[in-house]
Amino acid sequence: MNYCSNCGHTISLLVPKGDDRERHCCGNCGSIHYFNPRIIVGCLPVWEDKILLCKRGIEPRLGYWTLPAGFMELGETTEQGAIRETWEESRAEVDVERLHGIYNIPHINQVYFIYLAQMRSPNFETTPESSEIELVRVEDIPWDNLAFRVMDIALKNFIEDKPATFTEVHHAEIAPGK
Repeated sequence: MNYCSNCGHTISLLVPKGDDRERHCCGNCGSIHYFNPRIIVGCLPVWEDKILLCKRGIEPRLGYWTLPAGFMELGETTEQGAIRETWEESRAEVDVERLHGIYNIPHINQVYFIYLAQMRSPNFETTPESSEIELVRVEDIPWDNLAFRVMDIALKNFIEDKPATFTEVHHAEIAPGK
């Protein structure tokens, strides 16, 4: 950030009074501009014994498989955002059962909230964000073609959770690399 979004003047990296880290500060109007992690919300949608996966129709990771997820919007809860993202990426209607996992990725400033959800029906369709959508059995998950490591971990957590009485929320920190 080079210029203040409030007044347009040049900003500087300073440690504001009472703070413990550098922030983007405007010497003209006194605004402090905070940059915080991005929240990603999504679902692990299930229909009978299958999981709904979407092949990304957009970058990043165009052509790789993922669970339906995306950035949380202002004015919504994490659960509302997960339901919205599932609809936007697959046109699948879901009912959230519970929070499945919280996955921290500090090196790219992201936090994922993935919800376990039951699909209301086996209906779905492609969207501008997803070029293909499939209901897959656990044994058919395309492990070598998953878009993001966080999805790999969330899916493995789901497989380990059987039987259906498992209610723990998974927590993980995902470090850089494979």
